[in-house]
Amino acid sequence: MARRRSGGSRPYARTERVNELVREIVAEELMAIDDERLGLLTVTGVRVDPELRTGRVFIDGPDDLDDAVVLGALAELRPRLQSAIARQARLRRTPELSFQPDEGARSGRRIDEILGGLDDVGPAEGDPDGDGPDRPDPAAAGSGGDDDGET
Repeated sequence: MARRRSGGSRPYARTERVNELVREIVAEELMAIDDERLGLLTVTGVRVDPELRTGRVFIDGPDDLDDAVVLGALAELRPRLQSAIARQARLRRTPELSFQPDEGARSGRRIDEILGGLDDVGPAEGDPDGDGPDRPDPAAAGSGGDDDGET
């Protein structure tokens, strides 16, 4: 009698593996393409639907890149990228790709800028050492009682 494999032995779902595979293929192909419209573009993620019909590719690049120009260039390159996926991946079908900027990466950069700007502000008024409110040093405190260690 043949044994059945348990379904929960893989660390993550098939769709997640396909997402990562497509991300790697698209990123490698974009590195090989010499198109000045793309600049230094990063493929931050891919979301392929479970039926493999469509896939959204999330991209990020320097702030000076024009989204409309980059998205137009990627739309022109879409057949080439899908062909590369079909050649390199063993999938039932090749998902139709669409591209969109990764707003999460942009938000993260903006938060970093804001937090970086806080270093320029300096200590608050009345805080001469700049370390916040004066609090007792827990390492200097004893065991919590009036015992000073002498017997």
